[in-house]
Amino acid sequence: MAVTEISAPTSSGPAGTLVDHLFRNRAGQMVAYLTRLLGPEHLDLAEEVVQEALLKALQTWPYSGIPQNPAGWLFRVARNAALDTIRHRTLAGEKNIEFAAERIRESGAVVGNDAPIEDQLRDDELRMVLMCCHPALPRDARVALSLKTAGGFSTREIARAFLCDEPTIAQRLVRAKRQIRETAIAFELPAGDDLALRLESVLEVIYLMFNEGYTAQSGEDLVRHDLCGEALRLGRLLATSSVATPQAHALVALIAFQAARLPARVDSSGELVLLEDQNRSLWDQKLVGLGFRHFSECAEGTHMSSYHVQAAIAAVYAGAQRSADINWQHILDLYDRLMEISPSPVVALNRAVVLSKVHGAQAALAALRPLFEDRSLRNYYLLPAVQGRLLLDLGDREGAADCFRQALERPCSEPEKRFLQRKLIACM
Repeated sequence: MAVTEISAPTSSGPAGTLVDHLFRNRAGQMVAYLTRLLGPEHLDLAEEVVQEALLKALQTWPYSGIPQNPAGWLFRVARNAALDTIRHRTLAGEKNIEFAAERIRESGAVVGNDAPIEDQLRDDELRMVLMCCHPALPRDARVALSLKTAGGFSTREIARAFLCDEPTIAQRLVRAKRQIRETAIAFELPAGDDLALRLESVLEVIYLMFNEGYTAQSGEDLVRHDLCGEALRLGRLLATSSVATPQAHALVALIAFQAARLPARVDSSGELVLLEDQNRSLWDQKLVGLGFRHFSECAEGTHMSSYHVQAAIAAVYAGAQRSADINWQHILDLYDRLMEISPSPVVALNRAVVLSKVHGAQAALAALRPLFEDRSLRNYYLLPAVQGRLLLDLGDREGAADCFRQALERPCSEPEKRFLQRKLIACM
């Protein structure tokens, strides 16, 4: 079976700009709304008619004008397209789709300023994310399916985000949808232990989504803003829902704090700027405020998750007025706690950077040595890059240069490559 491709249509002018905006903000809701009516086994059909509605908007709006309620127009067109497809499939003898026609006819959702309808759409979208994150689905399939159905990402975009080829992603999606059909995974809000398992998966998906966007591994851009924005949107959707948990608030706080720095991560020439050198006046203060609001919410409960600790680290950075005001000892203590809760080579690497701020470069280099034996970091450019910076601080220019050359041989974005090249030149 081919994967139904739902991708952002492109066109110039106000109509094209509006369609692109609606695509990113409404495609997931539209697919979720139709999936509730059609049933999860007809997820492909839901995606297909949403794509048709978006394409029809691009074809007609430049000539007929933008409707007064563009989102409502798209929902109606997608709904009518679903009815037409059901009619044709029924005539062709497909018995298992007849029930969906009546459910769609009975649904009269018109998107606009109607609060109950908007609430229902948010509930539909939450159900969609929870369905995509069913623990029976493989971990990589949960991420891909969530990006595609809830985020409206194309197979090509997902492949680019995770450095995979398109056929691999397409097969993941096909297998995931087949498993949803064969195991009859329901489009509903689960309860009890099932809900806890799903929520854990959802948080993991959102976390991975943001990390992929925040630390682009290749390409011209340092950051994938679409991935970061989608992760924050889905996180807030979860944190403001009836099934919100302290962990959800902690994750939103972490994402908001990190996303607030994005305007300062590159300068006007597109060059990478390290955290300690960033112009803090460029940080998005609304996102900083959002981060602190959710950080206060995550204090409820007794369970301390890795998201809590990471959010606490980000809060220390966000709360400092200047780089010189950062409490590095407090951050080191938090990293020690994070290593107890959720140890990983990347956490150990970040801890080593903080260790250098508290106890010096030699202590940090000693902490780095075991990481070079870890196979998961063999292509991670930051490991030799951090070592190079520590050696440069100690005056070992030759050793630092060798490290920066190693880092340049590993995958990273173009701004990161240029940063490493500048550090290499500084060693000469």
